[in-house]
Amino acid sequence: METTRQNKISRLLQKELSDIFLAETRKTHGIIISVSIVRVSPDLSTAKAYLSIFPPEKSAEMIENINANTKTIRYELSQRVRYQLRKTPELSFFLDDSLDYIENIDSLLKK
Repeated sequence: METTRQNKISRLLQKELSDIFLAETRKTHGIIISVSIVRVSPDLSTAKAYLSIFPPEKSAEMIENINANTKTIRYELSQRVRYQLRKTPELSFFLDDSLDYIENIDSLLKK
């Protein structure tokens, strides 16, 4: 059960991470990264961000690259939310494969 504070911080982090990834993906043409959901721990020290990446063929490579640059992303995020949050949470990025799962279920139902 998430508290109201966790939900507010999750939405704030989701919005700011989306802006960061939007700015970065403008440099790499043809790849779109969207932040599906952000979950913040009860003590607000860690945040898990689930990313949806298009095209799916490049998703594993992009998640690897993003996880390698987590400190840089956290620094940029901290610069954006420095007046709203006292401490920026540690970030973990995961691939959101819910759309692939939905497509798989649809294809199985059509058969």
